Amino acid sequence: MPGYLDDLFSLAGRTALVTGGSSGIGYAIAEALGRAGARIVIVARRPGQLDAATARLREHGVEAASISADLGERADVERVCAQAADHHGDIDILVNDAANNIRHPMADLSVEDYEQTMALNITAPYLLGQHYGPRMAARGWGRIINIGSQQSISAFGDSGAYGVSKAAVTGLSRSQAEAWSPRGVTSNTVIPGFVLTPLTEPAQAVPGRVEALAARSMLGRNGLPADFAGVAVLLASPAGAYITGQAICVDGGFSVH
Repeated sequence: MPGYLDDLFSLAGRTALVTGGSSGIGYAIAEALGRAGARIVIVARRPGQLDAATARLREHGVEAASISADLGERADVERVCAQAADHHGDIDILVNDAANNIRHPMADLSVEDYEQTMALNITAPYLLGQHYGPRMAARGWGRIINIGSQQSISAFGDSGAYGVSKAAVTGLSRSQAEAWSPRGVTSNTVIPGFVLTPLTEPAQAVPGRVEALAARSMLGRNGLPADFAGVAVLLASPAGAYITGQAICVDGGFSVH
């Protein structure tokens, strides 16, 4: 019944901050949360893509704003924390999707590769969580959704520093859940399979790679950004109030093999 589902999944009155929200999984989640009633602030580096994504959200009736920032830079993380609430008020839902995907062979990784990967993939989510988590807890309600990777749970395809960072993301969600769930804040990791997004374009360019990864999935296809709409709304909404500290695979069965 519509009234029941509205109560269970509505995000009306909530505000979500989505990093990496201009494309791929981040945009799909931003649109899903917005269409469920949340006000949206998306963060990404490129102003042109941000403007286009914000316009698309508004076409769906979403109250949306954006901040251009490189979250691999500490000063930009601090600026996002200072500015995000200016658009739609306090942040109730934090989605950490922004990441890089440097996947050189382990022996070829430079110190700079490692530091860039850690700064964006785990330090930025940690710092954003440290800013917003206590504020959510003080209000008695909040949601943190961290985006992991198959490398959160297994190693393949030159996992390298990327794999280290994505394994750490699952630990971050558990630590955040331990700290703040007693005061109404849930934190979970969503683990995609191989998803056709701009982040995976280097892998998509390898002949036969897309087909081989699709065959590894039990559904016989690779993921699409739209596959993450439902789980995001579930975890952000009242329906997900008793789910916390978990790593949830949305991967078409990829991780089961």
